[in-house]
Amino acid sequence: MVNALVKDTDERMHKCIDALRSELTRIRTGRANTGIIEHVKVSYYGNDTPLSQVANIGVEDARTLTVTPWEKSMVPAIEKAILNADLGLNPVTAGSVIRVPLPQLTEQRRKELIKIIRDEGEKSKVAVRNIRRDANTSIKDSLKSKTITEDDERRAEAEIQKVTDKYIDEIDKVIGTKEADLLEI
Repeated sequence: MVNALVKDTDERMHKCIDALRSELTRIRTGRANTGIIEHVKVSYYGNDTPLSQVANIGVEDARTLTVTPWEKSMVPAIEKAILNADLGLNPVTAGSVIRVPLPQLTEQRRKELIKIIRDEGEKSKVAVRNIRRDANTSIKDSLKSKTITEDDERRAEAEIQKVTDKYIDEIDKVIGTKEADLLEI
């Protein structure tokens, strides 16, 4: 029972790390990355659909993304969606291909992005701690219902804390890596 709880906690915390990495791909660094615009919602036959489901997104060079819609009629809608996404990007249409040049990051913008990155990291840490709290509550409930002993409770709480510390350190590493990428010129 305790091992299953620790394993479940580990899996849930791992998902927090995956979610953080996914969220950080949307924050642009100095080089082009398709993750910057994949999440942009485009009106596709009345439904808001992620851009990655209505077009091919590619990296042309270090500072340019290309978007090739599957339907030529989607070009204006995609262009409008990228402009309205508040990413500071100005798409340029050439026929059925939309080029999205990424402007050079200013020092002020880099500092703002670092604040956003740290905020995302803190949200992930809170999520990991909430998972720890849920696991500890389950352990205490098991103790109350006499399905585990007090020694098992202490051991389980220590295991949960080890797992929590491991993922908090992992979050710090992910945030540090992203900040270093952002500060590269």
